[in-house]
Amino acid sequence: MIVDISKVKYNPKNPRIIKDYKFKKLVKSLKDFPEMLEKRPIVVDEDMIVLGGNMRLKACHAAGFSTVHILVAEGWTDEQKDEFIIKDNSSFGEWDWDILANEWNPSQINDWGLDLPKVYFEDEQEPQLDKDIFDHELDTYINAKIKQITLYFNSDEYEKAIEDLEKIRDKENLTDNTQVFKFLIKKYGL
Repeated sequence: MIVDISKVKYNPKNPRIIKDYKFKKLVKSLKDFPEMLEKRPIVVDEDMIVLGGNMRLKACHAAGFSTVHILVAEGWTDEQKDEFIIKDNSSFGEWDWDILANEWNPSQINDWGLDLPKVYFEDEQEPQLDKDIFDHELDTYINAKIKQITLYFNSDEYEKAIEDLEKIRDKENLTDNTQVFKFLIKKYGL
């Protein structure tokens, strides 16, 4: 269903945000390929409050769209709406970095919105970030209460690393990989 964009309301309970350069990438992506919104509409409840697609709605406004595609989730309980918000924003899958490296153009998929590690730009010029945006992103990261470490492995190294993490987790009675890394840092850190 297509509706006037002004009828769709942001959901203040949605805990997902998008910042600066990633938001600009989303706006560009929607301008470049607006047909995608037809296949991936914004999900709303009966009151036209967004359950899935808050950031797409924000980007549609920024892109100057006057209408958006929506799907209405009718008859859902508040608990179902909350569950959908979290599940819609969860990243259950993982990227197969080998396929991305060998079958896809790094600059193109970076332009489409996927942030790639530097190793993917050996033969090409890595896209440059605006210094002000980078500084803002860095400040945001530095001041965040929760931080993330991303490690990159080739396929063989990855399988071995997972096996080793599982062995340590089982041997030390730890519940997850975050605890394993904290254990290793505490045991071997300087």
